[in-house]
Amino acid sequence: MLPRALVSAALIAFSAAASAAAALGQPAPAFSAVDTAGKTVALSDFKGRTVVLEWVNPGCPYVRKHYDSANMQATQKAAAAQGVVWLAVNSTHAGAGDYLAPAAMGAWMKDKGAAASATLMDVDGKLGRAYGARTTPHLYVIDPKGTLVYAGAIDSKPSANPADIKTATNYVNQTLAEVAAGKPVSRPATQPYGCSIKYAD
Repeated sequence: MLPRALVSAALIAFSAAASAAAALGQPAPAFSAVDTAGKTVALSDFKGRTVVLEWVNPGCPYVRKHYDSANMQATQKAAAAQGVVWLAVNSTHAGAGDYLAPAAMGAWMKDKGAAASATLMDVDGKLGRAYGARTTPHLYVIDPKGTLVYAGAIDSKPSANPADIKTATNYVNQTLAEVAAGKPVSRPATQPYGCSIKYAD
């Protein structure tokens, strides 16, 4: 059990992160981050395009559920076919036991056949905190106007069991279809599920 002081500090840090989180229906926070190949990627690079942000940590069983089953890759590929930019984000701090250095993170994504446009290393947690990302996975959709239109889970079955995928509603696919059709997003916020993001202090 964690000491009470540490629990209190964690709750305070979480509250601060949540209060600074991006707001649905508002412009998505601007950012730039370095990807696993050492290239700087900025949200402004994709002005006029739909962008998906996916928080990822290979050490998380919920992440592995969606990658080992190829569900996340299928969702990424369906998005890419629509011209959507998909940015995976790893906010795990360097001192965490399941931290992967950029080269190793890039190699894991490649080995899994991921179709992300880039994988961003957010070791200091600034990007994750700006969006209020809490879990891996945690997904966000930004429409071509730069507005945050979705935040939450990849799907409707909050488990680590791959068998649940086939009966789940994929919220990201649903959101992207509605954005592409010029329709309002029917479910802009859902409860994210997964492993807690291991932010730096």
